[in-house]
Amino acid sequence: MTSLSTPPVTADSTRGQEDRIDRIRQAAYRIRRNALDMGEVQGQGYIGQALGVADVLAVVYTDQLRYRPEDPHWPDRDRFLLSIGHYAIALYAALAEAGIIPAEELETYGSDDSRLPMSAMASYTPGMEISGGSLGHGLGVATGMALGLRHLGNPARVFDLLSDGELDEGSTWEAALACAHHGLDNVTAVVDVNALQADGPTAGVLRTEPVVDKWRAFGWHALRVDGNDVAALVDAFDELREHRGSPSVLICDTRIGSGVPLLEGREKAHFMRVEPHEWQIARDQLEEGLSR
Repeated sequence: MTSLSTPPVTADSTRGQEDRIDRIRQAAYRIRRNALDMGEVQGQGYIGQALGVADVLAVVYTDQLRYRPEDPHWPDRDRFLLSIGHYAIALYAALAEAGIIPAEELETYGSDDSRLPMSAMASYTPGMEISGGSLGHGLGVATGMALGLRHLGNPARVFDLLSDGELDEGSTWEAALACAHHGLDNVTAVVDVNALQADGPTAGVLRTEPVVDKWRAFGWHALRVDGNDVAALVDAFDELREHRGSPSVLICDTRIGSGVPLLEGREKAHFMRVEPHEWQIARDQLEEGLSR
């Protein structure tokens, strides 16, 4: 933590933190469960990414983000940008958990006339800040939003979720330079490092490591954690919330299919086909993991 003083640890504060972590873990379970249910509607999709990033989204929407579920356009809301539009299935599950969209609407995922298309579209979905899909644009939009909020004197924060594959894009690093140049400490980038992209393992497509050193060289306050460890995520987000003077980035190492062993080991996992009989197995394994 970067605060000047740390309150004493008491039994009550320890219990409070344990309750906080448990609440987030329960939310992450529901996000995963809803993602599986949506995936079954189409029989395929970006299921592995949704399961992998569920803990991150649970922390953001359950614990960190300021918003009003009944008013997605509240001017003082924190903005959460989904730069990686194909992760929409995960964000829809998080938006339902947050009460921004009705949980029963998830059944329409990817269907005709649905507000929940397979790739994120801000014009369709409440709580969706930008239309994602063509990678490399989210951080630039976040920079512009953050500058605008600063000029308005609005204290809202801007979060941008991007992927390790998106670090291949030069526009991401141009935005990183601009964000640091302007000292936009109201920006937090979150990078999902699952080591896989459409063309294969990330390291084989274009080497991006050492990621943390690169962000720091660009003037960012950078942390790296296990993105499937809720307690570690909470500590990291708490630290980033207190940081001032520069933008922050949280590098999250996640596992494709996290929480469902059946899907964690899939070789072709970027866009995943799940057989009809496997969906219930996946749900059963997710339930078993929650009880452990």
